[in-house]
Amino acid sequence: MKKNTRSLLEELNRVSYSHDRKHVLERTGESIIQSAINLFEELHRHYDSETAGDLERRLVNSIRHQDVNRFRRGIKRAQDNEN
Repeated sequence: MKKNTRSLLEELNRVSYSHDRKHVLERTGESIIQSAINLFEELHRHYDSETAGDLERRLVNSIRHQDVNRFRRGIKRAQDNEN
């Protein structure tokens, strides 16, 4: 008989789906929110308050409209203004 083996990634994927889906969604949401907070803090450290505020709005609108290009254009504009 041939022994079936699974990769580590397959095992990890199986584990995450065996948990309660609500718990997985909660953890993922918390992680995304914490990452966004960290990004906002980094924006305020790197850019002036007006530019950082604009980039925050662009990030939220990018998520709301599911359009990453809104945020990308803002970052590009901010970088061009620095130069």
